[in-house]
Amino acid sequence: MILRHAFIPLDNVRLAHLCGSMDQHLRDIEAALDVSITRRNESFRIEGTKAHAERAAALLQNMYDRAKKPIPAETFQLALAEAAGADAGAKAAARGTRSPAIHEGENGEILLRTRRSDLAGRTPNQHGYLRNILEHDITFGIGPAGTGKTFLAVACAVDALERSTVQRIILTRPAVEAGERLGFLPGDLAQKVDPYLRPLYDALYDLMGLERVTKAFEKGTIEVAPLAFMRGRTLNHAFVILDEAQNTTPEQMKMFLTRIGFGSKCVVTGDVSQIDLPRGTESGLIDAERVLRRVKGIATTYFTAADVVRHPLVARIVEAYDAARSSEAT
Repeated sequence: MILRHAFIPLDNVRLAHLCGSMDQHLRDIEAALDVSITRRNESFRIEGTKAHAERAAALLQNMYDRAKKPIPAETFQLALAEAAGADAGAKAAARGTRSPAIHEGENGEILLRTRRSDLAGRTPNQHGYLRNILEHDITFGIGPAGTGKTFLAVACAVDALERSTVQRIILTRPAVEAGERLGFLPGDLAQKVDPYLRPLYDALYDLMGLERVTKAFEKGTIEVAPLAFMRGRTLNHAFVILDEAQNTTPEQMKMFLTRIGFGSKCVVTGDVSQIDLPRGTESGLIDAERVLRRVKGIATTYFTAADVVRHPLVARIVEAYDAARSSEAT
């Protein structure tokens, strides 16, 4: 269905506030309501199913009525969430458990918009992990090395950036080996945390290409931040990845999770068998897994040695260590 909507009387100031910077509000509405919006002056053309197009038009009119002043991010996101959730139950029933934000191929595989056209989950747990990330605001990926936790999280972040559902990607990780005393390392902030975030950089280069990643860092579209520097921030319209989360303390984990703002997604990855915290210090990942187990909107995917996609020997190493721990426990 194609629906045309015009705002009368014309008010260019209201239109500017309605559309947002670089028409970002329109892009957010498109992503949330699964419609396409084009405009010429005060006239809007909305393409989508009848229900979605009408809901988008109603949301645009609602926001236009409020747009005498710039629309606060919280106000816009709450209105957007209300509009997107109005028929969530009906859509979920009609499409199984699929989210409107999920793009699937003919065989049901999840399609991500990255430079790697062959990118897909290889195991059932990886497929479930991708779906959890796309359907939930906060997702935990817990399991051994080589299971794709970090790489798939970065792939989803790049996909969200490419589809303009977020405005930036933020990568963070606890710098346990340096005791969070990053001032002892030479260089600027990015150079100080570079050794700790190298796996995330490698994934970005693979999925976007060196040149695009470099430009994204220059523009601030991609940001690296040590976990110790996240306190006091509120992260709106961002895809945030916390890697090596097993090396956070419970206080750090709570601080990080409460940074999440409107329009943001968060993925927390870690391997509870490789905790580098001082002896006797509880891991924030283990604590969060226990405390947040029944919190609505948070999903957890558990990986095993069967999900290892590196050299086959890695899976056997993981299994050997797991067997050794089990025998020691008994």
